[in-house]
Amino acid sequence: MRSILAAAAVASSWPALAQVQDPRPGAAPPPTLNRTLAPPAPTGWSLTIGAAPVLCPVWQGSRDVALSLFPDLRLHYRDKIFASIPDGVGWNAVNRNGWKAGPLAKIRFGRDEERGGSPFLLAGGSDALLGMGDVGAAGELGGFVERRSGAWRGRVELRRGFGGHEGLVMDASIGRQARVGRALVTLGPRVTLASEDFIDTYFGIDPGQSQRTELRTYAPSGGLLSFGIGGSAIRPLTRRSAITLFTGLDQLGGEAGRSPLVRERGRRTQFTLGLGYGYRFNL
Repeated sequence: MRSILAAAAVASSWPALAQVQDPRPGAAPPPTLNRTLAPPAPTGWSLTIGAAPVLCPVWQGSRDVALSLFPDLRLHYRDKIFASIPDGVGWNAVNRNGWKAGPLAKIRFGRDEERGGSPFLLAGGSDALLGMGDVGAAGELGGFVERRSGAWRGRVELRRGFGGHEGLVMDASIGRQARVGRALVTLGPRVTLASEDFIDTYFGIDPGQSQRTELRTYAPSGGLLSFGIGGSAIRPLTRRSAITLFTGLDQLGGEAGRSPLVRERGRRTQFTLGLGYGYRFNL
């Protein structure tokens, strides 16, 4: 599961190219820069190709750190349709007076008990999940609402999972953007709420898992999954390319943080650091 949070960080860090966008995420999510600080959105289709090495926990709640290389392919049509791994596929059905809203679909990568949560792992690992079993990939369907005012941006996403988990997830973030020399810096808090089904999938321990891992059984309820702060600094290289340094510090909420899996084999505080590069093509 950690992979989608790192992908969210990649999302929030994506350079302001198509409309000059920023990471997040996630995580989180997937924001675009304020129009007052970015050039106009493209008038047609655009494709951005990028990559980001990310240093982050092997799985959400892990004390072990891994290095992953996340690919970042993004397709945009004007300021209406967007598609990418970190942002998902969405449509700005409402797009006026600083408001954006519309449907959204994302993928959450599964969790492997031997490899952790990243399918793009380069180095590092953890044996803390052995005996917990694998969690399959999940599709998440829902929608988003976003509001921009001056240098401020707020965004809320609500999604329901299908497949690897059947729960509800809500991501909310607020960010302020400012220029520092040629770099565009974004900083702000973020929070994730999740239903009982979601938290139980990743942090619950049933009798079979308890027997295999020697961790006590645990049946969490829904509530606060995590809260923290994320930031990024985007530095344009040319009119079509940029690099982005991004980071995040998050704390697991009560239900997830009290899981024996986290208390005995992990850590509630989670740190992410990455560096992304992107190049935009107009189609």
